[in-house]
Amino acid sequence: MAKYKAYPEYKYSGVEWLGLMPKSWTICRLKNLATIKNGQDYKSVQADDGYPVMGSGGQFTFASKFMYDKPSVLLGRKGTIDKPLYINEPFWTVDTMYYTELNEGFDAKYLHYLALTIQFSRYSTNTALPSMTQEHLSNYKFSVPKAESERKKITEFLDLETAKIDNLIEKQQILIELLKEKRQAVISHAVTKGLNPDVTMKDSGVEWLGEVPAHWKVSKLKYLTSIQGGFAFSSDSFTHEGVQILRIGNLYQNNLELERQPIFLDVNELDRFRDFAICKDDILMSLTGTLGKRDYGFAIKVDRDDVFLLNQRVAKITPDETRLCRDFLLYILWSDSYLNQLYSLPSGTKQANLSNSNVTDILVACPAEISEQKSIIEMVIKQMEVFDSLMDNSLNLMESLQERRTALISAAVTGKIDVRDWVPPETQDIEETQEATA
Repeated sequence: MAKYKAYPEYKYSGVEWLGLMPKSWTICRLKNLATIKNGQDYKSVQADDGYPVMGSGGQFTFASKFMYDKPSVLLGRKGTIDKPLYINEPFWTVDTMYYTELNEGFDAKYLHYLALTIQFSRYSTNTALPSMTQEHLSNYKFSVPKAESERKKITEFLDLETAKIDNLIEKQQILIELLKEKRQAVISHAVTKGLNPDVTMKDSGVEWLGEVPAHWKVSKLKYLTSIQGGFAFSSDSFTHEGVQILRIGNLYQNNLELERQPIFLDVNELDRFRDFAICKDDILMSLTGTLGKRDYGFAIKVDRDDVFLLNQRVAKITPDETRLCRDFLLYILWSDSYLNQLYSLPSGTKQANLSNSNVTDILVACPAEISEQKSIIEMVIKQMEVFDSLMDNSLNLMESLQERRTALISAAVTGKIDVRDWVPPETQDIEETQEATA
């Protein structure tokens, strides 16, 4: 924020987390700026088209009627409470989301910027599902410029500057998706074509495999592996700590995510379920997901030293290591040729509940020699390290940009920076040119 000037004079706001504020500003509670209204259940008005129905994550369906038709700020009542939303079209909001009716002379966009600075953690009720009361939100204090023109200037400044940051973040998101595609292409090519571009090829006889090296073997996965399903643990047995049970939600985007809704079994129960124990280097695959989307078929290799238990709808796939390396198996499960065959399986429901035979009846190709498999693995690992490094750089940059965005909004709406003399860049350029030629 060094390039922005401060206000000439400050005074103590009387609010601990606000500290000093510009001398000309005043303290207002949210209820002095807008009235908070309750949302309602949307089922009676749900439609295929019409007005957006807004939840804490944004729009998720349509309504035949609107609840409010003026610009508003939506505030979470339950669940995701720390992501205020701005909307400037007629809408319906659900009963877990408040909406606001702005007082005359106060702009919804400015209130949205103010709402982004609310310290929700100070007020969230102490329940399993975070929630905010109308009383706490209504009485939240902000420091606000008295002049509408000053608030308008701050809004214009933030609209432009946050749009620049959002554009940079979007470019990084696009770059990450491109890197993921290239990473996927490297894996898929390596486990179907090998490393030697001059090797003699043969028709695999499988549409999704196409041509493969002539010396590779094509067979069903079941002839190279064994598969074991998980156990249907009773929720009555779950504890707050102990041995973690791995569920499909923990196999997220081909990574082991232990923090995603963890459940545990008493450690003393481990011997009883020893047959379902999972250890480091075991390969797991989820068997349930949404058909037609790559939300199922996720596979991971356990990279933790801890012992886990295997829940139902997750399978452990163990290779015959005299014929198939573990990492080569993992890359096969990640490859387009394998996944496309998996996705082409018939299913009469929206939920694709795969069986063990669905997973292992798929045709795959691999070198007969373990040494060639290992060479391919080494190459893939090196390539993945490059892509992963580039993606990490983009993610770090996105995090820095998001932090800057948050800091800039906070600085502007709390008066830490003075933007009253700010003009949009294109206007500024014209004025500077006129002054230079005068």
